[in-house]
Amino acid sequence: MKTFQLVGTPRSEYGKKAAKALRQEALVPCNLYGLGENITFTVNEADVRKMIYTPDTLAIELTIGDTKKMAVIKELQFHPISERLLHIDFLEVNEKKPVTVAIPVQLIGHAEGVKAGGKLSLEMRKLKVNGIYTQIPDRVVIDVTELGLGKKLAVQDVKMAEGLKLMNVQDACVAQVKATRASAAAAATAE
Repeated sequence: MKTFQLVGTPRSEYGKKAAKALRQEALVPCNLYGLGENITFTVNEADVRKMIYTPDTLAIELTIGDTKKMAVIKELQFHPISERLLHIDFLEVNEKKPVTVAIPVQLIGHAEGVKAGGKLSLEMRKLKVNGIYTQIPDRVVIDVTELGLGKKLAVQDVKMAEGLKLMNVQDACVAQVKATRASAAAAATAE
């Protein structure tokens, strides 16, 4: 998992009025939950753009005042109309306690079913992985070369490294090769 460095400023005022004033100054109110006491702070809106708008899952090295903490993003809140970032919740992590993080899925290979005229469909863009944050990969890479026409790849079929566990429903479909009209017509003429 890649590391992103972020600097925050502790805040002392709370509530809607204080949060609105902070947002007008291009600051984002944040909370850090987890191992010790909860910490409230603000970060500059421009500083978090590269952290949020990336396909990678990041471990964030937070510097809040004089303290340094490692965290992952727990939740992001956006304005429903303007889609401006309103609030960030971080979850503090360490190398002793496992954490659950949603990481993106990447499909590699050319599926047998696609060669037969089917269409490859990615049903789950992210999978929830539980483990020590230093062992969690940037993305789950799945080889779909053996996936035939009309076949599905379930969560239970995805192999993870030792110490990591998938937290999604085990029989949920991750990817499948769907039959198209062209493949159905080709199968009908072959018979």
